Parts: sequence; structure tokens; C-alpha cells
Amino acid sequence: MRSVDFFEAHPVFRHGEYLAAHTASGRSPRTSNNLLARHLASGRLLRVRRGLYAVVPRRAEGIGFSLDPYLVASNVTDDAVIAYHAALQFFGKAYSVWKRFHYLTVKRARPFSFRDLEFVPVQVSPPIQSLPDDAKGITEVRHAGGRVRVTTLERTLVDVLDDPDKGGGWEEIWRSLEMVEFFDLDAVISYVRALDFAISAARVGFFLEQHRESLMVEDKHLEALRALAPTQPRYLDGSRKSGKLVRPWNLVVPEYVLNRRWEEQSDALA
Repeated sequence: MRSVDFFEAHPVFRHGEYLAAHTASGRSPRTSNNLLARHLASGRLLRVRRGLYAVVPRRAEGIGFSLDPYLVASNVTDDAVIAYHAALQFFGKAYSVWKRFHYLTVKRARPFSFRDLEFVPVQVSPPIQSLPDDAKGITEVRHAGGRVRVTTLERTLVDVLDDPDKGGGWEEIWRSLEMVEFFDLDAVISYVRALDFAISAARVGFFLEQHRESLMVEDKHLEALRALAPTQPRYLDGSRKSGKLVRPWNLVVPEYVLNRRWEEQSDALA
């Protein structure tokens, strides 16, 4: 494959991808690496980090261009998946715009920054790794001339409630998820079961119960989640903030979350 054809189909790519495609036509790895270095020196390519490159559009050469963070996050490793707040932001459902992008991977990876963007890996837990592909809550879509892998909104709902720090805290999570008009609730419950974490089941159940009418939540959905909830009271998060015990979820929920009085929380922190 010619370099120009490869660049057309891969606006962000890893070194190994380029080498595999270029040597498939009979070129040596040395020749391929020399060509890559030549394109990099000419300004046709931008090195994002070691082994990761972005193609500079012809119209942007010499004047800089805006790097697409979702293409980067989805290509840092060969299994990278955009997740948490970054997934909400990708789908246009984030209340606030972040410059931090979490991605899932089974590989060992370190966070890195490029310009004003931050890319943070999250190790996939063994129970989720063992799921069949069609149950992992991952979709692949065309984006900005390439393709990205991103968690579905159903999985993202569970993930941000399971790890609220990566969702931006309760206000950001609530306001973001309230922008989503529809969830496949059977898929949500299936993923909660796979996660097998009682407090996460309770958080999801509590959120869905609060939005029962708008999200068309049925008794069967709540009953399935109640069966997975903790048997003893648990705090909504690790801060152990006082609040009201909400049964049957066995969650001690701060008043500002229970009543969605975000302004009161902001005043308290000021």
C-alpha cells in the first residue's frame, strides 16, 4: 500500500500498523521506516507520542491543525476504547467539556499529554475481559475520516456510576446522563450483572428510579437491579457524606444528590 493511500484511511495510526501495511507489498521494514521518517520531517505527519502519529491535512501543513482527541484515544493501543466522560462527550451528552480522555485497554500503558490534551488509560477488569465481544458494550463508528471504538451509552451509564471520579462527580454525571433520551435498559442490566459489583447495581437502580418516567423504566428493570444491590447500607461514594438512607437500594445518599440541588452543593464548596 502506498503511504498516501494509508494516510487517507488512517488519520491517526500506530507505527506497527503502518509497517504492516507498507511491507505487505514487498518493501523492507527499513525502507518503510525511512519513508515514515521522510513524511515526518516534511510536516506531513505529526508525532503524538512514541509510535503514534497523526496525518496533517494538506490544507493545514505549516499552520498547525486541531488534533482530533477521539482518534488519538481510540488508537493509543490496538485495543483502546473511548470511555467514561470522554464517551459521553463523544456522543454529545456531556454537560461540561473536558480535555481529559479516558480509554480502556488490557495493555499496560501510561497517561500522557499532548498540547493541552490528556489521555489516561484504564485497565479493563478481568470479569469484563472475559465477556464475549457482543456483551462488552463497545461500538465502532466512523469519525473524522477514520474509525473509533467507544463504549455504548448503556455501558457508559454503568461505568460512570461505577467510577464517578472518571465521570466528573455526581452533578456532572446526573446532568450528562439526563441529556440521553433513551437507554436499552436490558443491555444496562446485563452489563451490571457482568460487572458484579453490588454498590454499582444500587447506584444504577437509584438513578433509573429517579428517572423512571423519562427513561421508561419498568418494574422488571428495578426488580432485577434490587436483587443485585447491597444487603447492608452503603454510602453513595467514598466520601461517606451524610444523607438519607434510600431503600431498597441500601444507599446513604446526600441530600443534594437526592433532590438534585446542585447549587446548594456549589455554595457549600465555595
